[in-house]
Amino acid sequence: MILTVTLNAALDITYRVPRLQPHTTHRVTEVSERPGGKGINVARVLTALGHETVATGFAGGGTGDALRALLAQETEVTDALVPVGGATRRTVAVVDASTGDTTQLNEPGPIVTPAEWDAFTATYRELLSGARAVALCGSLPPGVPVDVYARLTRAAHTAGVPVLLDTSGEPLRRGLAARPDLAKPNADELAALTGSTEPLRAARDARRRGAHTVAASLGAEGMLVVTADGAWQAAPPERIAGNPTGAGDSAVAGLLSGLVEGLPWPARLARAVALSAATVRAPAAGEFDRPTYEGLLGQVTVAEHPAG
Repeated sequence: MILTVTLNAALDITYRVPRLQPHTTHRVTEVSERPGGKGINVARVLTALGHETVATGFAGGGTGDALRALLAQETEVTDALVPVGGATRRTVAVVDASTGDTTQLNEPGPIVTPAEWDAFTATYRELLSGARAVALCGSLPPGVPVDVYARLTRAAHTAGVPVLLDTSGEPLRRGLAARPDLAKPNADELAALTGSTEPLRAARDARRRGAHTVAASLGAEGMLVVTADGAWQAAPPERIAGNPTGAGDSAVAGLLSGLVEGLPWPARLARAVALSAATVRAPAAGEFDRPTYEGLLGQVTVAEHPAG
């Protein structure tokens, strides 16, 4: 199975309004609630691709109960979330129907106590015994040490499990020092980490900081990967219109599924970029439009970087 870790899971709430305008009252035309957080989204896509997937992390309060209920109703993801006393956060997305733009409001998450962290650590180590790969995803809730992704990476490597790290800021910097097998920042996160806005240079810098491989999401321009053996860049055949929320999570699922299936890097990249683009066409994060994905998969261009 594939294990995904979402320490700061969320109940994703989406409001759709005809037009979003500051300082006014809005009539909401549609409301949806879904289990969310980066690792939860990754797990949903992995199960849709046919992989047995277990999701762990924290869940608590009424929002945590709602998240777990929706996860059970809507997916085949195995729930291994650890209970906490605080309430799971909510993320609120407001979609402007006139433009398609999304405004996101993210709560910080519950405070995690030392005892709750110890309970999670025990669960995580137990789950690693049956995992073929693990994805460490997203932000950290209050009370969790900033170096936890480094600790979880080392624990996975001790168990012989490869690690994909998808986070940002200081947790990313600390996590890279533990030498994850793959780090997947987006271009902005990579620039914030390295100080370079040139993706190839920044990705190489991130590798020097510890990651064995760096895959950088470039938005509508696709993805760049830098490994010890070279660099490749993949791009969709055309810009896909829609909501980009969750596109990076689908790319993670593509990379992770390609890893456990032993696909070569060009095939992994093609899958990741096609899934990412197909998610832009889907109504919510954690989903992808399958006809779009299947149509794009053979059209994604993957080229070895001349400077690789």
